[in-house]
Amino acid sequence: MVRYELLGMDVADLRFAVSPLNEAVLSLRAWRDPGRFPLHLRWLHTLEDVRGRLDEAMLLALTDVRLWTPDFLNPRPHSPLTRFDDELAKLASTDPTVIERDLRAVHGATPLPEPLQGPAAAVLNRIIDALATYWRFCFEPYWPRMRAILEGDVTFRGRQIAQRGLATMLSGLSDTVRLVGNVVEVRLRSKLDYARPANGGLTLVPSLWTVNASTPISADEPPMILYAARGAATLWEPQALPAPDGLAGLLGTTRAGLLIHLDTPASSTELAARLGVTPTAVNQHLRALRAGGLLVGTRHGRSVLYRRSDLGDMLVTSAAPHS
Repeated sequence: MVRYELLGMDVADLRFAVSPLNEAVLSLRAWRDPGRFPLHLRWLHTLEDVRGRLDEAMLLALTDVRLWTPDFLNPRPHSPLTRFDDELAKLASTDPTVIERDLRAVHGATPLPEPLQGPAAAVLNRIIDALATYWRFCFEPYWPRMRAILEGDVTFRGRQIAQRGLATMLSGLSDTVRLVGNVVEVRLRSKLDYARPANGGLTLVPSLWTVNASTPISADEPPMILYAARGAATLWEPQALPAPDGLAGLLGTTRAGLLIHLDTPASSTELAARLGVTPTAVNQHLRALRAGGLLVGTRHGRSVLYRRSDLGDMLVTSAAPHS
């Protein structure tokens, strides 16, 4: 069991935050043991074509058979708006002794997996390269969808505190979490056992890749509880793109829905993930809408983001039902 003592017993002792790096690293559990993560099988199937671009040996070495991951790869985030690039940049400054300690905590006294062998600085550089590539091909296209669920969970928990109190909110995170006096207790399936004050506050981090609440392995790490986010079961369900009947009759249901949706920019890969179809199928519709002057495309990094043109805005506005 892990116990965090809330020194002030104030809501200010708790904060919610979202970590893109945490989510990417924890998702490697699904790569190692897909059967434990049936909700994400649809996502894993969509990534078959990009696996050859990944450093799979390194990525799989970042978990063990217990599905533990090194603490230094699960940093405490400070905001619901944390950016992956910022976390990766901070990761590059990790103390080599911390890297060695955390890798040993996961893999024990046996020789480390081959990708993790060598000077800590060189190993860290290889880890960062592997995670950056993994993020680009496997996470970035889907991150807006994931983030929406995580941020929705944070909003729900905040409302719970206001309406029902801190103890009710904490017990709602998991049946293994409870508030006893001024101590937050987290019962774990492992033999991990420590107690410490929540100096600097306790951070609560929703995740799409955990079932049971978990904490850092080391008591030296900042107080943090990862817990299962609400709504994870809907993450990979195809989403409908509703549109007014008149617009659907003019453009077709799918193209009309895309035009309605693209009031904010999105890439073809992101749209394909939301619709549950291939990027090729979405691109056919996007090209037709763009050729008709209803969309514009702007390159953003490695992706092209599509949004409605002025003409598209006028068409959607004119097709909207009037009361």
